[in-house]
Amino acid sequence: NPSRIERITSILKQSLSPSHLKIHNDSHLHAHHAAMRQNPNAGNETHLRLELVSSKFEGMNRVARHRMVYELLQEQLDSGLHALQINARTQGEWDKLIHKKAHQEQQ
Repeated sequence: NPSRIERITSILKQSLSPSHLKIHNDSHLHAHHAAMRQNPNAGNETHLRLELVSSKFEGMNRVARHRMVYELLQEQLDSGLHALQINARTQGEWDKLIHKKAHQEQQ
């Protein structure tokens, strides 16, 4: 069986054709939370942080982008994914961010 991260990667790649996709597993930072202690079968992929760049986000505000991702991942949220932090950008927004970071590092 594929892991939750592998399933999410597949769903997002098929649906959004991202030019950049990175999934951070922050579950270990939340293992002490009561909800996680009460459900030891929740697994170790319960708190994820997404970096996602897709042309499908063009013309959408942040709320609409997040809504789209949540809808795509609803089955995962219903089956144990407890928290999802989403950073969804267009290619142009991503390019500006990378350029800004590169410029800051040069100074």
